[in-house]
Amino acid sequence: MGLYKTRDEILEATSSFQKELIHHWEQQGIDTISHGLKDLEAETERATFWDNPERARKISQKKAAQEKLLLPWKKLKDDLNEFPDLIEIVFEEQNIKKEAIHHLEEELSKLREQYEKLLMTRALMGQDDGEDAILTLTSGAGGTESQDWAEMIFRMYLRWCGQRGFSTDILDLHPGEEAGIKNVSIMVKGESAYGYLKSENGIHRLVRLSPFDSNKKRHTSFCAVHVMPQVNDSIEVEIEEKDLRIDTYRASGAGGQHVNKTDSAIRITHIPSKVVVQCQNERSQHKNKATAMKMLKSKLWDIEKQQKSEDIESRSGEKRDVAWGNQIRSYIMHPYKMVKDLRTGMETSNVEEVMNGGIDPFIEAYLKKYVK
Repeated sequence: MGLYKTRDEILEATSSFQKELIHHWEQQGIDTISHGLKDLEAETERATFWDNPERARKISQKKAAQEKLLLPWKKLKDDLNEFPDLIEIVFEEQNIKKEAIHHLEEELSKLREQYEKLLMTRALMGQDDGEDAILTLTSGAGGTESQDWAEMIFRMYLRWCGQRGFSTDILDLHPGEEAGIKNVSIMVKGESAYGYLKSENGIHRLVRLSPFDSNKKRHTSFCAVHVMPQVNDSIEVEIEEKDLRIDTYRASGAGGQHVNKTDSAIRITHIPSKVVVQCQNERSQHKNKATAMKMLKSKLWDIEKQQKSEDIESRSGEKRDVAWGNQIRSYIMHPYKMVKDLRTGMETSNVEEVMNGGIDPFIEAYLKKYVK
């Protein structure tokens, strides 16, 4: 049985959808983008447009990018505006069949799917969303329990990356004394890797019967997840040599005899900000230093962005939760099974699927809320 039985029901659903689209259209400034596109089109039609080839190239690229963004929204809006006429045509039939109503439902559902995809695209248009990501996991207090949890989270992200077709490089890894890991930094490379993974910033909490407790008591463990973009060469971050302290040490993780017998690992401390980055994935000290410098640049850029965001929120009277310092998701394995995101309300009882990398529903729910 379909969702709608009468003409009024499907018209009401269409009207509600139109209001939602218009609200988002206004909120995201689609009309402003449209006006800007008209200005760019007028610019390209001037007789002197190609007198400055470099400027003309940049304007053409900007025009193409705005067209790519705008046209799907305009088409969706036009299709949705025409949909009530299609409903009237179908219901004009005296002996209307269920198949005809079902067809209307399918068409409306397709328009809704297009809308959801556009929301997702819009959510991945932040300044750094197209960049690769540096993912850092740090076990919380609790020793072996939390270190084991950090390793479980680590495996979850590696599996998610594999499913997405993203490549991963382990930049730095410190194993726990008995089990698990104390912390790990991973470079994730792929289209919009940071745009997707930014949703994972925060504290991840586990509740389970401890495999390390002979009394089989329930334990709560925490793992902090921090995601930052791998900044590209076009972004300038001022770093002076005098502000750096560079230490070398012997790599602690697996990596072969050469890695473990030489001081190839690099630790760089940025003295003014007290930011520390480490890299030990390469056998070459020179390569580890180069990677660590990229990590430092990314970290300082991330801090600068956070400071600007907090300043804007302060001046606007609005204060959002800082993701790094707050619990965002609970993974409960006892006395019942549930994974729940505390920001979006998204939840599932299939904990095993989530731990095997099935975190897309949580990421998508966050991005949709983020863009709305």
